[in-house]
Amino acid sequence: MDTTTRRKFLIASGVVGGAALAAGATTLALSDLLDTAGDRPDGAKTLVVITLYGGNDGLNTVIPYADRAYQDARPELAYDGGEVLKLDDTTGLNPALKGLHELFGGKKLAIVRGVGYPKPDRSHFRSMDIWQTANPERPGNTGWIGRWLDGAGGDPRLAVSFEKVLPPLLAGERSAGAVIGAADVKLPKAVTADALAGFAAPSAGEPPLQARAAACFGDLARVREMAQQVKDADGDDNGDDEKVPATGTGGLAGLQAQLDLVAQCIEAGVSTRMFSVSLGGFDTHADERDLQETLLSYLDKGLTAFYKRITAHPAGKDVVVLVYSEFGRRVRANASDGTDHGTASNLFVLGESIPGGLYGEQPSLTDLDDGDLKFTTDFRDVYASALDRVLQADPQAALQGWKGRLDWW
Repeated sequence: MDTTTRRKFLIASGVVGGAALAAGATTLALSDLLDTAGDRPDGAKTLVVITLYGGNDGLNTVIPYADRAYQDARPELAYDGGEVLKLDDTTGLNPALKGLHELFGGKKLAIVRGVGYPKPDRSHFRSMDIWQTANPERPGNTGWIGRWLDGAGGDPRLAVSFEKVLPPLLAGERSAGAVIGAADVKLPKAVTADALAGFAAPSAGEPPLQARAAACFGDLARVREMAQQVKDADGDDNGDDEKVPATGTGGLAGLQAQLDLVAQCIEAGVSTRMFSVSLGGFDTHADERDLQETLLSYLDKGLTAFYKRITAHPAGKDVVVLVYSEFGRRVRANASDGTDHGTASNLFVLGESIPGGLYGEQPSLTDLDDGDLKFTTDFRDVYASALDRVLQADPQAALQGWKGRLDWW
């Protein structure tokens, strides 16, 4: 069986996805990153992006509890002033976000309201493409971080995802970030680790991109080794893994486990400047209140534990976390005690260097666009500030000429 045929066998067996091969995504072991310890330039900062897949309900996350229109639009879903974690006299956080509320009180959490873009799209996939490519009009095949990576030299270790596949966010025109997310890969019994490494050998006459992509096979053995390293480092299972309900779009991998890996890399001083992690399940069309509280508690627990861990380390002062979802939900509840796909929502920015507070104009709950909120902050302004202040790069180069940015960051 020649090399190309054996590769096709592995794809058919589900060991590695054909889409990943086509993209030429780099699969790394954790040891590959740890080998870069000490290579980090002085003063380099780290951006951690958390994607909440499924369209998190922003109105029940950052809650305008004092607005009568909010109470009237969702009588069964609305929180009153006695239930929320108050931020001021009109706004509060979901009761599941106790840790983030404490960080807000310490001025380490910035909440940006009304974030969106012109002519919003209510499709999960189209809207997520828009957010990750930073192009509302015509999403392409490169992400805003991938374009930053192109300009930063293209080393895939600079931008790393702990998700199962490489998100469009990390795909550049000439390069792509790396994935450490295949820890649960299982090889067919007939395939040994030595044979797997052999599959990475080039075949005579195959196109250069196919040869580059085939190198993914050689990395799989290292990924399996990495999985064992993580298990050994973490010790016994503490039984606290997230059991995310299988609802809607998004992966179900534990956010806290992903953030633990990010923290380990930051503490080791690896060269990585940007990490991508995610939590799915936010497509809450029915029985939303309890489900969303459960999901937000996972976010709160994982994020606050991560924050406390990294800020106990000298590198923690240079870490910024950005939390977003592809859209919010409609203002009015549906007939199933849930909410349907909406538009503008809120976004969290967290870090020691962040001037915490409430930012952005709260969209009107009565002056709506076909039942949806009108955005007041363009998400590209947020990205521009992150590129400038954290990745220390020219925002216009990565955002295709976008000139805006946040005035408070």
